[in-house]
Amino acid sequence: MQLTRFTDFGLRMLMYLSKHDRSTPITIAEIAGQFDVPHNHLIKVANRLGKLGLVKALRGRNGGLVLALPAESIRLGDTLRGLEGDTPLVNCAEPPCALGGNCLLSGALLSGLNAFYERMNEYTLADVASGRTETAIVRMHRSYLSAASSAH
Repeated sequence: MQLTRFTDFGLRMLMYLSKHDRSTPITIAEIAGQFDVPHNHLIKVANRLGKLGLVKALRGRNGGLVLALPAESIRLGDTLRGLEGDTPLVNCAEPPCALGGNCLLSGALLSGLNAFYERMNEYTLADVASGRTETAIVRMHRSYLSAASSAH
């Protein structure tokens, strides 16, 4: 199984936001620049994260994104399931499978996928955005702020 780029970008966005004060919004432009990801793609990711109740978008001159919940309460399995959607690991209908519903593979894969999400729920956003990850994010943000102040 491989996560989609959409989910990858969503997780990166959440980790980046988790290391900032929830009262200080971070722009999509900053996140796009830090991870070298297309701005328009991140807008779609932010919208989905907003619909999942994980991110709040603040409008206006000093607007941007903030986490809607504490990082300690954001479970990875639920987040992954929300970003990935309910797409099955195999599509038995297209192209039509010659086994025609007489196969147990789809059920076994679904069981494994659900076990994966449950295992990932043992981790929170705070867990995966700590240690070296936290240090790297803080360094990235400081570098961004330094470059932004030099440009003005």
